[in-house]
Amino acid sequence: MKWGRKAADNGEADLLAEVAAGVHGIEAVFDSGLRLRWISPSIERMTGFSPQACLAAQDVFDLLVFESDRDFCRRMVGQVLADGLPQDFELRLATHDGRTVWVAAHWRRRAAGAGLRLSAEDIGARKQTEYTLLETVAELRRAQALREHYLLRSNDERQRLAALLNLIRLGILFMDQDRRVLYHNRAMLEIWGYPPETQLVGSREAVLKERAAMVVAEPEAYFAHIDEAVRERSVASEEYEIRFVDGRIVTDRSAVVRGGDDVRSIGRVWIYEDVTSERRTSERLVELAERDELTGLYNRRRFHEELERWLADAARRGTEVGLLSFDLDGFKPVNDSFGHQAGDEVLVGMARAVGRIVRRNEMFFRIGGDEFAVLVPGSSAEGLLELAHRLVETVSTLTFRFGGTTVGVTASVGIARFPENAADAETLVAAADAALYLSKSEGRNRATVSARPSGESARMPASSSDERDSRED
Repeated sequence: MKWGRKAADNGEADLLAEVAAGVHGIEAVFDSGLRLRWISPSIERMTGFSPQACLAAQDVFDLLVFESDRDFCRRMVGQVLADGLPQDFELRLATHDGRTVWVAAHWRRRAAGAGLRLSAEDIGARKQTEYTLLETVAELRRAQALREHYLLRSNDERQRLAALLNLIRLGILFMDQDRRVLYHNRAMLEIWGYPPETQLVGSREAVLKERAAMVVAEPEAYFAHIDEAVRERSVASEEYEIRFVDGRIVTDRSAVVRGGDDVRSIGRVWIYEDVTSERRTSERLVELAERDELTGLYNRRRFHEELERWLADAARRGTEVGLLSFDLDGFKPVNDSFGHQAGDEVLVGMARAVGRIVRRNEMFFRIGGDEFAVLVPGSSAEGLLELAHRLVETVSTLTFRFGGTTVGVTASVGIARFPENAADAETLVAAADAALYLSKSEGRNRATVSARPSGESARMPASSSDERDSRED
């Protein structure tokens, strides 16, 4: 078992490439120095710059980010590196032919000290729609300040506009200076859960807040957002995410509506968009990149991310991390005799059985083939050995029938602890590996605790490597 960092990075690149092939937006990976390490081919379609050109750039922010947005972008990305919290914001990308493209960027940290991951999608059409709507509603409000004959002449236009606004999926709400409702469309009623025949025109803001208090997960935070937007009298507010008690996610933006003199404010327009489906799709794509397709366990890439993060946290807090590394004895004969479908059934059955004894604060991974690992926080050597014995016993009791034949497998387990047996992730994995091979050499179907002191180099006996390569388990 050689779980080097290079293999993990290559595995991540392959997984990201598979995910990127199925999405329309941009996926990219940056190291801790904000140096671009990988970017999806979709960057060329969106900006005209090839992935190779982006990777070769001295500063990819200078190449891709529109000049006016660079300082803001660097500041927000630096904040993600500093506090580890994801950031969502919009910015403009510069294209090869001199145009700009609006994107919604989601930045998140990959692991402690391991850099960032970016997911970005083209929102140019949405931006154009928002700008068009804001310009249209401003024109509508200015028209109401003109003389009566202009109001009469514009009546047909208002009706056409109202019909248009009732057809779009964005919820629209106009509030006057006294915070009374002047207009709302059908989508606004639907998003907020009002019956379709509800008429809110003339209602005070308090009526809307009563409804919001029932359907919004954190109403007080949402009300504070509304009050801040109105109090600051900003021309346009930043996008705000509203989480509903039924699980939906809705974003809102607002803008001041000016009067006929283009100076006097006559109210505010709010635009709501239900983005639940888009967010769930994005979360599903992330899950596909982190989960083993067969067993549903976390995969090798997630293992290396979590191992680095756990060890960094343990070093900071002065606590311990345990690693159980195990594989299945007798698995290769099952594959050879009954086929890979039978082997898959064994892996799935074993993963379910062992998953039932792994606690909520522990993590269970499939590293590849019949190789698995369990990360255990803050456990003693005795506690780890007890868990390993339960794991060995659980696997040994499993039976499977293929073609009228009953077969079973056993597990050989290696146990290592940080910082007792290793000072970093690579040597911890190697120490657990060495203990695993000792379990095999002593008869299999057992668990062995590593006796290697921290700092001692981990070397695998040649005979053990030969045995592992043969897979004669």
